[in-house]
Amino acid sequence: MSAVPLRSLAASAPPRLAGVWLADQLGTSSAARVQSTGHAGLDAQLPGGGWPVGAMTEVLQPAAGLHVWRLVLPALAQATAARPGAVVLVAPPYEPFAPALRAGGLDAARLCRVQTTSAAQALWAAEQALRCRDVQAVLAWLPQAAPESLRRLQLAAAQMGQLLWVFRPARARQQASPAPLRLWVEAVDGSGGAQMQVQVLKRRGPPMEQPLALPASHAALARVLAASAARGEGRRAPQQPARNAVVLPLAAWRDRLPGGGVQHALDRMAVAANPH
Repeated sequence: MSAVPLRSLAASAPPRLAGVWLADQLGTSSAARVQSTGHAGLDAQLPGGGWPVGAMTEVLQPAAGLHVWRLVLPALAQATAARPGAVVLVAPPYEPFAPALRAGGLDAARLCRVQTTSAAQALWAAEQALRCRDVQAVLAWLPQAAPESLRRLQLAAAQMGQLLWVFRPARARQQASPAPLRLWVEAVDGSGGAQMQVQVLKRRGPPMEQPLALPASHAALARVLAASAARGEGRRAPQQPARNAVVLPLAAWRDRLPGGGVQHALDRMAVAANPH
């Protein structure tokens, strides 16, 4: 039996075989579960068309908490509407703003917030939450986490079939990660106003050629915050005409309240407020 010279083989595209994933394709599997992100453009860039269920999604950010809810709220609203279960927040940098969450379709009563004092506590709490059958999703802010610790979270999510987002700082971008999906999210100014720019750093498929720009705020959430700001300004200075209204960051508006108010997850969103 004689060998066929390699140069005699036809140079053609590899065959498309059922159940075989090629690296130039987005990974798809009938067995893999996903939850739509609620952003059509982002779904088109993710294997299976959404957030992986039973796997870790790692989100890297230059500033903790930036656009987190805008990114994950649509998926959480869909998931909690379809089935029972708590959404656990581990060591969040800001307090969730219940009216804005309700406007986005998520009942704040489904949230369980866990405050920790150390990285070890945060990792332990995240793993325990993932292993709880009454938990549907976990969002964990872990600025300090070794790859082996993240691997434990990935394994727990896979065993229990839960949604898991881990939020980490920019410096973690150069570190290895067991997460099958890894994103870089930052704020940018676009032609239509503030946007969040999403770059897929790691996925089962080819590299993402260009970042994806998504709206930084939801219209319904902005209306809720604007109405709340208007009511507060009306109680304090009803004589001021509405024509003096300008757009200020919610954090600036909050600082004008007696006692400084409470810092919320959506403080960076713009609301209507009257300057003094």
